[in-house]
Amino acid sequence: MKDTASSLLRLTTPLRVWSQRFAFLLLIVASIGMIVLNRADPAFLERFRTGVTDMVTPVLEVFSQPADAIDSIGDGLRNVTGLIEENERLRTEVAELRRWREQALVLKSENETFRAMLNYIPGEPSHFVSARVIADSGSAFVRSVVINGGARHGIRKGQPAVSDEGLAGRIADVGERSARVLLITDLNSRIPVLLERTRDRAIMAGDNSTEPRLTYLPESVPLDEGDRVVTSGHGGVFPPGIPVGTITDVRRTEDGQVIAAAVKPFVNWNRLELVRVIDYDARGLVSRPVDAQSAAAKP
Repeated sequence: MKDTASSLLRLTTPLRVWSQRFAFLLLIVASIGMIVLNRADPAFLERFRTGVTDMVTPVLEVFSQPADAIDSIGDGLRNVTGLIEENERLRTEVAELRRWREQALVLKSENETFRAMLNYIPGEPSHFVSARVIADSGSAFVRSVVINGGARHGIRKGQPAVSDEGLAGRIADVGERSARVLLITDLNSRIPVLLERTRDRAIMAGDNSTEPRLTYLPESVPLDEGDRVVTSGHGGVFPPGIPVGTITDVRRTEDGQVIAAAVKPFVNWNRLELVRVIDYDARGLVSRPVDAQSAAAKP
């Protein structure tokens, strides 16, 4: 066996040396031959490449299976790690929500007790009409949208329009089948608001920018960026407690007094598709229509 192996090795050594010396020349010759064949029969190389691919595909599939298995194992390990982290996060959130639930129940009980002691008179429940935004009638000087609800649907001038995120504006013009909503960012918008944390009142004035400004702020208000702003309900224009936005861009004097602040609305104007027009008795802005027979019956 050793003699046979030695004989084969001696026979193949010249071939190996010859192939190493002339490998580059052989590649050049093969390339020239392929170019000639491609010029003579353009479809030949395509058929040849397709045949080689078909022959090599089973081999590639066999070699790819271990790699796919390793990738699957890696994905499984990453998924398990992600599930463990998500499980821990959910456990923490559930524990925090339980604490908030207990506090909410205590506050609810106290609230009911205080209301009973003070003979609290709750406000009348409000109703709403849902409408779709069908056009943006705004321009460089006007910020408003048109909705597909009007007087025949119970919509009246002055009613607030809200989205799922917060206050969008108020009804400015009403037709039979449509209405125009003046957005809170419009230059003509003035809304009584309340700083939710400090309970200080202010007026939010639109200036045709993306962030309305707060005016008539108390001089010593402890205002911080991120504080929530809601409607105050004063003046009878808007129901109290509608979310408006958060405080941003607070400007102070050298002694720390607030001189200006902006509000970033909760509403995403690029995704404003549906609004709810709240049927709230806006006596501070407009009066309800009076029935003719009722008016005639009055002395």
